[in-house]
Amino acid sequence: MLLNFLISPAKINKMKIDLTNIKNIIFDLGRVLLNLDFEASIKAFQELGLQTDVLDNKQAYSDPVFYELEVGKISPKAFCDRVRKVLNNPEATDLQIENAWYAMILDIPENRVKVVQDLSRKYNIYLFSNTNQIHIERLHQSFKAEFGFDFPSLFVKDYYSHEIHERKPDLISYQKVIELSGINPEESVFIDDLEKNIIGAQKAGLKTFWLKNGMEMTDIFQE
Repeated sequence: MLLNFLISPAKINKMKIDLTNIKNIIFDLGRVLLNLDFEASIKAFQELGLQTDVLDNKQAYSDPVFYELEVGKISPKAFCDRVRKVLNNPEATDLQIENAWYAMILDIPENRVKVVQDLSRKYNIYLFSNTNQIHIERLHQSFKAEFGFDFPSLFVKDYYSHEIHERKPDLISYQKVIELSGINPEESVFIDDLEKNIIGAQKAGLKTFWLKNGMEMTDIFQE
């Protein structure tokens, strides 16, 4: 018999991660370390002529070009060319399209950066994100401008879907990260905000922590 329980926001915020026998921590990026606003990109694309949403807050895309960019099948230039057709706006520049696509990217709060730095003294820290070349190149630039050091230096290694050509929640994506990093899944915990990604990681043998809506990454590591 399955029972559904209502968990109060206060109880959610007090949930802690179990790091017993853990040597490796793999973070997701968006909504775990990085704040996002999907509506900002929707609005920006609408200002360029979009009649129907090309993406929504469930990360569903109505045109395969967004998936293709995310797994590195197409270049940013090809992406912009296709989006111009989606927008039915041949006058939209590459920069306008890239700006609209990047509008969803907000900030990485300093307290989250500090937690990652503190954890790295005891654990091997990795990153695995579904992202794309446009987003990650700009994010790296803005992060260094704000913090004065390179974002990848926070991790033993950062893995991005457009570079490994696989994306969550596909099982092969986790298997590839495990293989490339050389980690033991049984000694590793994966943290993500999406349940489907958590399920995929569990199928790959990883321990997991689902950072549900209303939870803050920094809180789950407080002793």
